Amino acid sequence: MHASAYLTLAALGLLACSQQPAETATARVPQASSTQQPVPAPFPETFEAGSKGAYQETDEPLATGTWHFQDALIGSSPQDHAHGERAARLRNLGRIAMRFDAKAGVRRITISAAAYGTDGPSTWELWLSRDGGRTYARTGAPVVTSGPALVPHVFAGLANEPLRLEIRKTSGPKNRLDIDDITLETAAGPAVAVGAGATGGYFENRNQPQAPATSPKPAPTQYPAGTGTGQAQDPNDANLALGNPSGATSDPTNASNYLLVHPEFTIGYNAPRGIPNWVSWHLDKADLGQAPRQNNFRPDAALPRQFYQVTPASYARSGFDKGHNCPSGDRTADLDANSNTFLMTNMVPQAPHNNQQTWAHLEEYGRSQIQRGQEIYVIMGSYGRGGTGANGFVQTLDQGRVTVPARIWKVMVILPDGLNDLQRIATDPTVRVLAIDTPNDNNTVNPDWRQYLTSVDKIEAATGLDLLSALPRPAQARLQKLVDTGRAE
Repeated sequence: MHASAYLTLAALGLLACSQQPAETATARVPQASSTQQPVPAPFPETFEAGSKGAYQETDEPLATGTWHFQDALIGSSPQDHAHGERAARLRNLGRIAMRFDAKAGVRRITISAAAYGTDGPSTWELWLSRDGGRTYARTGAPVVTSGPALVPHVFAGLANEPLRLEIRKTSGPKNRLDIDDITLETAAGPAVAVGAGATGGYFENRNQPQAPATSPKPAPTQYPAGTGTGQAQDPNDANLALGNPSGATSDPTNASNYLLVHPEFTIGYNAPRGIPNWVSWHLDKADLGQAPRQNNFRPDAALPRQFYQVTPASYARSGFDKGHNCPSGDRTADLDANSNTFLMTNMVPQAPHNNQQTWAHLEEYGRSQIQRGQEIYVIMGSYGRGGTGANGFVQTLDQGRVTVPARIWKVMVILPDGLNDLQRIATDPTVRVLAIDTPNDNNTVNPDWRQYLTSVDKIEAATGLDLLSALPRPAQARLQKLVDTGRAE
């Protein structure tokens, strides 16, 4: 790098990252402030009105409203990839966040991203707040961005109330990330700010002592049954809300009981068997949409390096299907969510008739309950050794690295869509607990899953798991004895 380039960086007050190319930012000189606040423009936010040329944490007025920048700036150098002259550039674990709410009814968010200059890939996440910035919850799967082309990423089916977003870079310091053209759309067209300049969020009050409230708090928003409130609206809607069935941990030395967390599901993974002990997830209308089935079966990069990587080839010509635990059909709200159901850590060798008939019918039944205004907490797993596929009985695949289970089971806790789920599960007598346990046998399995209805107690006895451990013990004991009728409602 020439000495003049270093002088340019120093003059701009920028901290250069370790990778090439050299970092530059040729932002405009800020205009004199006016006492009159401009009317917010509708989305998209293109960052063309911004002039923030350094990474220090601060607020920046943009066309759509004021945004908060943390380890982020507005770049307009030749290395910044933008549709216009400018894009937001994030380094380290940088963030950009709306300081205002968009109007109610956002149905789609589109964000374009590219790597800065010739930097390597970056991972980032979209987080949403529905309470003025006080709390946030991630939506969709983490996004990995690489290359110089701005790629749009779509997040669908989001909110019936005002919301604000935050983009979080999560992959560390070496690579920088360009973000451009953030679009929020409602059924009526582009969203616009409502309540711009709202206070009360994390950034506004992070250094201030919180005084007692002097007026009654407004009543919490009541969501009608069947609206698909989703994780961001009800903190109970977590994939592991009913408890960790095996006490799995994220310690790689715990290879037979390793805790693996994805946005779409949580896994208790058994590396020596090459399959999950269990997979747990939550399902409501927010998870269902129009995203097509991706069919991109692939190894799971989130596994520790010392674990054997099961691949689609591990199942090749085995006579067994790559059977989903969390089904593709339960994650159709966006492409990334559907894609992640095809990670091989979510698969188990499943007899084709079991997978394509018995379990397919059960999964469709579950989604039909969602359309009737229910939400479901699901735990699925397998146990035993040896099953009969299209080519006959075998105990393992891939030279012993993937165990073929003898039995495959599922537990579904079904309740009306709403809030305070754990409390309602423990106290509402209408809550259903549907448990089935099927043979992994292509020759004998019945297409009617109702033939395999059982109780949680019996599945626990067979597996040694504690399946509803987050519930109070009396409620757990009561619910685990139930044997559902499998009735259609």
